[in-house]
Amino acid sequence: MSDKKSTRRELLRPLHLLGIALAAGIFAAVVTLVSTGAFTARVNNAIASGTYQGLTPVGLGLVIGGGAFIVTLLILSMLILAVDPRQYEEKTLDRPVLFDEDADASAAGPEASGPHATGAPGTDPA
Repeated sequence: MSDKKSTRRELLRPLHLLGIALAAGIFAAVVTLVSTGAFTARVNNAIASGTYQGLTPVGLGLVIGGGAFIVTLLILSMLILAVDPRQYEEKTLDRPVLFDEDADASAAGPEASGPHATGAPGTDPA
């Protein structure tokens, strides 16, 4: 075990992820409720009289919200697994973590190879 104590921020990170996933699930459920007319008198009267066919808007909202919660949680956890935090603990980052260093140098183009990259050797580009 490491002698380094975990900070409060590191300990609460799973709760932050659950909070983000919960917010996404609630948002999806509310959008589903509004779009299926759960708050309209016509739908509520049909449910009360027993003539509403299919899954009720509240049930559908719970299914969609639960699905959005699970999918969001899975996506966030997979993104966290993509990066090893110990590798970037001591460094200050000036580029995205998941990009290759070789791709950064080749994407920069000829400007990155030096001051005389655009002209002939020994000439002043200015």
